[in-house]
Order: sequence, then C-alpha cells, then structure tokens
Amino acid sequence: MLWSRITAILLVVGAVVWIASGALTKKEAPPANTKVVETKPFQVSVLPASVEPRSRKLTLSGRTEADVRTMAIARTSGVVTELTVRRGSVVKQGDVIAVLSDEARESNVQQAQARVEQRQKEYEAKRVLVESGNLAKLGIAQFEADLKAAQAQLAAAQAERDRGTVLAPVSGIINEVPATLGQSLQPGAPVAEVMSLDPMLAVVEISERRLSGVKVGDRADVRLIGGEEASGTVRFISNRASPQTRTYRIDVSLANPERKIADGVTAEVTLYLAPVDATKVARSALTFSAEGKLGVRVVDQDNKVAFVPVGLVEDQTDYLFVSGIQSGARIIVQGQDFVKEGQVVEPVPMKLG
Repeated sequence: MLWSRITAILLVVGAVVWIASGALTKKEAPPANTKVVETKPFQVSVLPASVEPRSRKLTLSGRTEADVRTMAIARTSGVVTELTVRRGSVVKQGDVIAVLSDEARESNVQQAQARVEQRQKEYEAKRVLVESGNLAKLGIAQFEADLKAAQAQLAAAQAERDRGTVLAPVSGIINEVPATLGQSLQPGAPVAEVMSLDPMLAVVEISERRLSGVKVGDRADVRLIGGEEASGTVRFISNRASPQTRTYRIDVSLANPERKIADGVTAEVTLYLAPVDATKVARSALTFSAEGKLGVRVVDQDNKVAFVPVGLVEDQTDYLFVSGIQSGARIIVQGQDFVKEGQVVEPVPMKLG
C-alpha cells in the first residue's frame, strides 16, 4: 500500500519536471535546404500598336429636300384675269405667274397720267414766258412744283397697279397652283408654290456623339432608293438638337441642273470625314472595362495591365481601325479576358505569319 503511494508520487513529480523542461512545446527546426515556391506571372500575347492616318466615312439614312420652297402670293386685292402657269411649269425669277385686275387701280393710273400731262403743259407755257422776259423766274417755281407732285402721284398709282402682277419669287418648278382664273383674291392669298430644285438637298440627322467629326465643306456621296447616285458637299450643320430626337440636322448640297433628283426621296448619305490617327486591331482583342466602355488591354513599361478606351474609326470584316491607342503600346491580343487592371503579367510577343 505504502509502496503504491510512493510510486504514484514519483510519477507525478516526473511528469511535472518533463513538462517544465519544454518538451511538449519544442518545435523541430526546418531543414536547412527547404526552398520557398514563387508564383509565376500570367503569360499574355502582345502586339505593338502601329498608328497611321485613316480616312473616315459615316453612312446615314435621310431624304432629299428642295433647296427653296416658297409660295407666290397676291400683294393686293383683285380678280385673277391671267394665270400663266400650271403644275410642272418651269419659271425663272421675275416671270409673270398671274395678273390680278382692278378697275379702280387702272382708273387711278389714267387720272394721274392726265394730271401729269396737264401740269406739263402749264409748266411749258410758263417757261416760254420766262424765256421771253414776260414773266419773272420766280413765277415758274410753283408750276414746276405742281408738275413734280403730279409725277409722284402717277408713280404711286402705277406701283399700286403693278402689285396686281404676281411674279415668280425664285427660279424653279411650279408645284401647286391654288388660285384659279376668275377667282377674287385678297392680299396674302396663295397663288402658286415654286420649288427651287437646283441645288437639291440631301438631309440627314446625326447624333451628338458623332457630330464633332463633321464640318461644312466635307465631301459626301448620295445614293437614292432608285439606285441613282450623286456627289455633293456638306452645306449646313445645325447648332441646335431636335427636341424630339436629340439629333442634329445636316444638309448636303447636290447639283441638280436637269432636275432629275426629286423632292422627298429616301437617300443613303455617306459623309467623308477628316483623317484621324488609328490602329488596326483584331476584333478578338477588344474587351470592355468594368464601367462598360469599349477598349483594349495593354501592358505598360512595368509589365502591368492597363485599360485603354478606344473609338471606332472603320469597321472591316476581320479587323477594326480604332483611335485612342498610342504608337508602340503593347496590346494584349491573347489572354486579355483573364487579367485585370494593375496585374503584373509576362508579355510574350506574338509571332505573325
């Protein structure tokens, strides 16, 4: 019994001494020849960017529109006694379109003419007396004034009568003739619509994003829905967007001396814009940023990935020409979708051919 207790005490004391010696917490040192494994950068294939001037063209849908469309109107009241045009008539500026007759106006001209003739006779008679010495020079002044007043009244009466003659305001073709022979018209009443078709306009609408690339004087080609083709230049660019579409109007002027291009025809307009520096890239090299912008990923001088947004210049079958890339930039053409901005990579030049 006593011996058992002594044995137990010795075992407890031995355990305490063993724990205190650190045998349980002692760690074995690693071998001296153990090596740390490093992660190798992800490999990507790259091509250097080559920048060159590239002509641009933009194709838009539009319509033709007469350069001028105006209504010849009655400038005074009267009855239409002459109507010299009909739909399709070709007129030059100043040609007579219609005549409005009014007996009162004609009568006023005749009275004014008679008054001028009377004042002329009186003046001539007094002038003879002055030249013969039978009348002082001061005596003829009143007759001269009366003659000038009568001449002014005649000119006014003739001008009023001439307002009854309706003239073509521009050269062109008659499109509508609202007036008819024998019709009584009031001032401002429509008589005939004249359209000037030379030049003809091709009108398109362009978005704000594309507007900055177009300028007055740019060359343009127009293809009509019937297959006819014509060339012209940009004549007008609107400075105000349409409230409905938020687009800007562009007018292309087309020579149309034979009036073969009609008004209101559907047209496809190709605008040739000023050249810009562009880089040829494969479609597969394009990607999107986290913000949804179109661009390419490049490798900078520190072998870190960077995103470069681009603008589309020309779209071809297998390649695109884009702007915004600096010459010599290393474009990632394989592996761009497996890396992110700021990541260190191993660029490997891609072999062509």
